[in-house]
Amino acid sequence: MDQGNHLRRSDVFCAKKRFQGVLSVKLSRIAAAVTTAALAPAVLIASPAFAAGSDAPAAGNQPAPTTPDQSVPDQAEEDRKTILAIIAHPMASEYMKEAGRKAIADGPQAMRKFIEVDQHRIRIDDYRVAILRLSHDAGPGLKEGIEKLFRGGETLEQLQHFYEVTQHELRDQDNEVEISRIISTGGTAVKEAGKKALQGTPADRIAFLKTGRYLAQASDDRVELARIDEGWQGPILSEAISKLLNGSPTPAELRHFLEVTQHELRDQDNRVSIAKIIDGGGPELVKAGRAALAGTAADRAEFLKTGQHEARAKDQAAKDKEKPDTGKDDQGQGNGSGAGGNGTSTGSGSASGNSAVTAQGGNGAPLAATGAGDNTTMIAGGAGTALVAGAGLLLAARMRRAGAAG
Repeated sequence: MDQGNHLRRSDVFCAKKRFQGVLSVKLSRIAAAVTTAALAPAVLIASPAFAAGSDAPAAGNQPAPTTPDQSVPDQAEEDRKTILAIIAHPMASEYMKEAGRKAIADGPQAMRKFIEVDQHRIRIDDYRVAILRLSHDAGPGLKEGIEKLFRGGETLEQLQHFYEVTQHELRDQDNEVEISRIISTGGTAVKEAGKKALQGTPADRIAFLKTGRYLAQASDDRVELARIDEGWQGPILSEAISKLLNGSPTPAELRHFLEVTQHELRDQDNRVSIAKIIDGGGPELVKAGRAALAGTAADRAEFLKTGQHEARAKDQAAKDKEKPDTGKDDQGQGNGSGAGGNGTSTGSGSASGNSAVTAQGGNGAPLAATGAGDNTTMIAGGAGTALVAGAGLLLAARMRRAGAAG
């Protein structure tokens, strides 16, 4: 009985041993499987064949250990995109674009150098050139600002700020000065539009200088042309003004008419007027008129203003000089009457004596000019003696008739 129990215990013990052995083998296999599963991704990832894919080079042609890792191609691609953005910027010059394309072609190191060094140096030069170009159409304030900027060692930040901010501020100040100058000499419409622009924004001032001033000037020009037409007598200019205003002239056409055409047409009217004036005029008037016609437009305007009147005065003076001296003839007749009067006082009272003396004085040249004053006295004296002798003879005859009658 005891022997049977002993055998049973031995069988159980052997069974336990076999179970433990089997369990140990299974646990070892499970542990190996778990370990393999855990290490498999790392092994696969680290394997060059897995990383390179089916086109991986053979084992004997593997890259050197110093070859950049996967981050280098990513950085190079980013640098390439950065350079493309730089050379696409509106401020990029042809030199900047050429240098950027060359850096891309030369590889990662050249691209990195372009981004970190070269682009800043080239950008400074580009801003300098762009700012210098601003001075071509700049006002005095902007020009002074540019000169002041370049007096020192300007940095990229200073150049960029001047180009993007300061130049616009200085340009607006120049625009304000220019608008003030325009409205100081402009007409009503120009003054009104200019003052409105000064009170507005920088964009309003730019718009006024670009287009607004010309539209306002056109309004003032129309008023001025109507005023000229009202005060001008010449048919050529008046007809042209009417034709222009009744059409659809542009501001430039109105301005050109006022600045150029009207003076040409005025001169044509002046030529017609001068030709009418000298037609049948005196020698001096004709001479002066012809000289004006052969001269400049200013000569013709001056002739109509003053020259024609001076020439007329000369012609009138020449006519007056050619007329007889009626004043001196009247004086000679008065002297003759005086002599006759003297004769009358001696007892003549005869009209024939006055006529004789008057005729002598009137028919001859001025007596004072010929020395005839003494002859006049002698004639007057002889005439008196003759009258006295005649009176004596008449008295003697009466006395003889009286004696005979007695």
